[in-house]
Amino acid sequence: MNTRFLITVASVIFLSSCSTTKTTGNDLASTTPIESQINLTKVKNDKVPVTIDPGRFTIDTVTYYIPKTVPGTYQLDDYGQYIDGFKAYDYNGHEMKVEKPDINSWKIVNAKQLDKISYLVNDTYDIEQTGGIGDETPFSPAGTNIEPNNYVLNLHGFIGYFNSLKNNQYKVDVTAPTNFVKSTALQQTGSIISPDGKSTTTSYVAPRYFDITDNPMMYGKLTVEEFQVGDIKIVLSVYSPNNLHSAASLKDAMYKMMKAQKAFLGDMNTTSRYDIFLYLSEGKKDSPKGYGALEHNKSTMVVFPEDMSDEELADSMIETVAHEFFHIVTPLTVHSEDIQYFDYNKPTFSKQLWMYEGVTEYFANLFQVNQGLISEDEFYKKIMDKIEMSLNMYDDTMSFTKMSEHVDEEPYKSQYANVYQKGALIGMCIDILMREESHGQRGILSLMKELSHKYGANKPFDDDKLINEITAMTYPSVGEFLKTHVVGTTPINYEVFFQKVGLELVDSKVETNFILNGSDIIVGGNRQYGTIFFTDLVKDNSFWNDLGVQPRDIIKSVNGTKLTMQNADSVMQDIFSWKPGQDIEVVLNRKGEDVVIKAKTVQSYTLGEALKADPKATEAQIKLREAWLKG
Repeated sequence: MNTRFLITVASVIFLSSCSTTKTTGNDLASTTPIESQINLTKVKNDKVPVTIDPGRFTIDTVTYYIPKTVPGTYQLDDYGQYIDGFKAYDYNGHEMKVEKPDINSWKIVNAKQLDKISYLVNDTYDIEQTGGIGDETPFSPAGTNIEPNNYVLNLHGFIGYFNSLKNNQYKVDVTAPTNFVKSTALQQTGSIISPDGKSTTTSYVAPRYFDITDNPMMYGKLTVEEFQVGDIKIVLSVYSPNNLHSAASLKDAMYKMMKAQKAFLGDMNTTSRYDIFLYLSEGKKDSPKGYGALEHNKSTMVVFPEDMSDEELADSMIETVAHEFFHIVTPLTVHSEDIQYFDYNKPTFSKQLWMYEGVTEYFANLFQVNQGLISEDEFYKKIMDKIEMSLNMYDDTMSFTKMSEHVDEEPYKSQYANVYQKGALIGMCIDILMREESHGQRGILSLMKELSHKYGANKPFDDDKLINEITAMTYPSVGEFLKTHVVGTTPINYEVFFQKVGLELVDSKVETNFILNGSDIIVGGNRQYGTIFFTDLVKDNSFWNDLGVQPRDIIKSVNGTKLTMQNADSVMQDIFSWKPGQDIEVVLNRKGEDVVIKAKTVQSYTLGEALKADPKATEAQIKLREAWLKG
C-alpha cells in the first residue's frame, strides 16, 4: 500500500493514431509494453471505449482474456460479461475474425497481422440490482462505476491480458475531462492537455499485469487529503455524490487509526504509501449495495452508504480499513503459491483463509485494545459477538482448510463469511497459546513477522506444508490446535482459552441493537402477504419491549418510509445502524389497528453471556492476559 498521488489538472492530447505503425522486423510482443487507452470523454450509453495495442505477435493464434476473478474476492465474477463490441484490427485497419471460446476470452487467428483490439466496457454498479448478467455480480469494491461525476476504475474490469504477456510492462493512458480529480497509486509518467483544453490524457506505467489488477483508480469530483504516519504517506480519496462527507471530515479518524496500526506493527513495514478510496453510495436503484472493502498491496477500495452520520462512517471506516491495511501482513506478504501465481481465469484457492482473512480480522480488533482505542470490555464484546455469529450462523464442524480450498463451490461457498468470525477466533486461540508457551514473549504477530522474514512478497510458501512449518516455528500445542480445529472438524472450546487468561463467561444483560438480539434477528417476513413483523424475540429486546411492541406486530413504515419486501434490506440496514439519541417514528399494525411508536432511541439490551475478568484469577493468569492484550 504505497505511493499515491492526487493529480488535478495537468495533461495529455489523446492520440487518435491508436494503430501506430510498428516495425515488421524481429520485434516480439513479449518484449514490448502493452499500450492501453481508456477514454472517459467518449462514453456513450454508459459504456467506456478501451483500446489495446499489444505489439507485434510472431505466433498464429492468440487469446485475450478479461479476468473471471481477482485476488481477495473468493468468488467467480466473469468480468467478461461487461464487455461489448469486441473488435480486432490488422495493420491495414481491416477488421479481423474473432472467436469467443467463453464469456471471458476472445481468440484471434492470423495473429501476426494483429495491430490492436478495441471494445466497450459496461460498469457493474448499474447491474447490481438485477444480480448481474452471469451467476455472480462483483462485490462492489471490486466492481466498476461509470457516471458523469465519478468513475471507479478497478482496472481488471477494463484491461485484460494475453497469457504469455502477463509479465510485460503496461502503459495506461486515461483521457478524462480536465476538471476531474484523479487518484491512484500507479506511477504517473506524463500528461498532456488537449488543444481545446477540455480533456487531459494522463499516462501511467504498470510493471506487469498484476499491477494493473492491484492498483484501482478513481476519477471525478473527489475530495482528497494526504497525511504522513511515520514513514508511510496516506492518501484518502472520497466521492460523496451529495457532498455529505469529505476526505477532510474523515482525515482525523483515519490518522488516529493508522497511527495506532503502525505502532502495533512496529518495525514491520511493506510500503511507503497507502491509498484509501471511499465511494459513498446514494442507495438508489443503480447504486452499489455491496458495502465493504477490497484490499490491495498499496491501497484499499471501500464502498459504504452515503446517508451515514459522520460518527457512523468514521467508526465503520476504522473497522473496515483497519482490516484491509493489516492485509499487508497476509496474504500480501505471507502467502501460498495459489496467490503468487494467481490464475485470473482458472483460479485455485489456498487452504489458509484462517490466516489470510481470520488473522487479519483478529489484528483489526486486537490493535484497538492494544493501542487504547477501545476498552478491554469493548474488546471482549467483539470477541463474544464473533463467537455467537460463528456458532449460530455457520457450520462449526466444517474443516476450515477444506472450506478455504473449495470456497468457490457449495457447501463451502455459503460458509465463507465465517472467516471473519471463527477465523478471527482461531487467530485469538493461537495468540493465547503462544503467549502461554513463551511466558508472554511471543504471540501471533511475532509469528507473522517471522513468516514474512522467511518468505515475503515474492517468495510463496507451499500450501500443504504450512501447518507443519508453523508447528516447527512455534510449539507442539499450536500444531495440535491447528490439526484438530483448523484442518480437523472438532469445534473449539473457547472457555479453555479464556481460563488461561483469567476470563470467565457469565450470564448478563448485554448490549444489542434494534434489529438483533445478539446474532438473532428479531423480525420475520410473510412473502404471501408481503409483510414484515416482529417475532417472539422482540420480548427480549429491551428497547422495543419497553415501548410495548408485541410479537406479530406488522411493521408498516419506518421514519416515513413504507416497508415492503422490495426495500426491506435497505430499511433493515438503516435500523441496524441506529445509534442512541435518534428520533424515530415506526407505524405498526396490530390486529388490524395502527399503533404509532414515536421515541428517542436508547441503548438496547438482551440476555446473554458476557466475557468478564474472573475475580478469582491468579497472578499468572492476569500477567498472561496483560501480555495478550498489551504485549
